[in-house]
Amino acid sequence: MAQNSGSDSLETGEKTGGFVLKEAIKLVANNKKAYHDYFIDEKFECGIELFGTEVKSIRMGKCSVKEAFVRIDKNEVYIYGMHINPYEKGNIFNKDPLRARKLLMHRSEINKLEGKIREKGLTLVPLQVYFKGSLVKVEIGLARGKKLYDKRDDIAKKDQRREVERDYKQKLR
Repeated sequence: MAQNSGSDSLETGEKTGGFVLKEAIKLVANNKKAYHDYFIDEKFECGIELFGTEVKSIRMGKCSVKEAFVRIDKNEVYIYGMHINPYEKGNIFNKDPLRARKLLMHRSEINKLEGKIREKGLTLVPLQVYFKGSLVKVEIGLARGKKLYDKRDDIAKKDQRREVERDYKQKLR
């Protein structure tokens, strides 16, 4: 294996000749509510079909996936309810902020998702929108709905963890 002769900033990402190149990932939008309402079984990364003014608006951080959902129509994956604010300098080139946007996935992944969605209680939810290099990516999750008692268990665990951390901080003082 070759020695690292240059910088030490090599991390996870693509492998090239024994080195691992760092992938710049910039988080734009996160869907915390999805983790509260669903158990996430699997995660998938996919591209999204956007217009130029939408990409500029996302670069400025004006994107929300809190009320969004994902559906498969005619062997294509679409995200509905994803809000991208209109680009302020975009004038006539701006698109509808809530329009359905096509997600870009391989056919085999779409077929796998379609088969799993037919199972009872599974759905697709968007988890994150981020830049990977210069490309906008959406992370979607195959999710199973939580019952009320599951949500209560999660809240109780978070409270216990918070109290343990608080006690630990007080001991350090």
